[in-house]
Amino acid sequence: MQAVLLSFLGLALFGALHAQEEVAVQPNFQQEKFTGKWYSVGLASNSRWFKEKKQVLKMCTTVVTPAADGNLDVTSTYPKLDRCEKRNSLFIKTDQPGRFSYTSPRSGSQHDIRVVETNYGEYALVSTKKIKDTDTFTMVTLYGRTMELRAELLEKFTQFSLAQGLTEDTILLLPKTDKCMTDAA
Repeated sequence: MQAVLLSFLGLALFGALHAQEEVAVQPNFQQEKFTGKWYSVGLASNSRWFKEKKQVLKMCTTVVTPAADGNLDVTSTYPKLDRCEKRNSLFIKTDQPGRFSYTSPRSGSQHDIRVVETNYGEYALVSTKKIKDTDTFTMVTLYGRTMELRAELLEKFTQFSLAQGLTEDTILLLPKTDKCMTDAA
C-alpha cells in the first residue's frame, strides 16, 4: 500500500513539474502590443513567499517597456507599508515569442515566464515557473489594462490557476488601492 501511495505521489509531482512544459504561449505573440502599463488584478502561487504575504498584498502597477536588445524591462510599483516600492526586472526573450527567462539578482532563482493569453488591450494571463535550488514554484498573474476586468476573465484566471495544480486557497483577486497607482505611467 505504501509503495502504491509513493508511486502515486511521484507521478503527481512529475505531472506538476511537467505541467509548465505543457503551458502554451499566446499564438502569434506581438511583443510591441504587450508593452505599456498593466494592473496586477489577480495572483495565484504555491510559493512560501505568497503564502506568507497573501493577507497584505494589494493591486499594483507593472510597466513593460522594450529594451534596446529586444528584451523587456518590467517595473512593478506596489504599496509596502507607508511607501511605494519599485521592483525592476529584465525579461530575456527566448526563441519562442511570448516566453521569457529571468534570473533574480537577489536569490539567483530562475524564472520561466510565459504570456499564455492576451488581447493586448484588456488583459494578459501570465504563467511563471520559478526554480530555486531543488524547489519549484508556480505563479499565475492576471494583468488588466484597467483595475477592473470582466467576470469571465476573472473566472478564466481561476480555472487556469487550478489547471496548473494551484488550489483555491492559493488564488487571490488583489484588493484595489489608490496607493502607488499613479507612479508608473
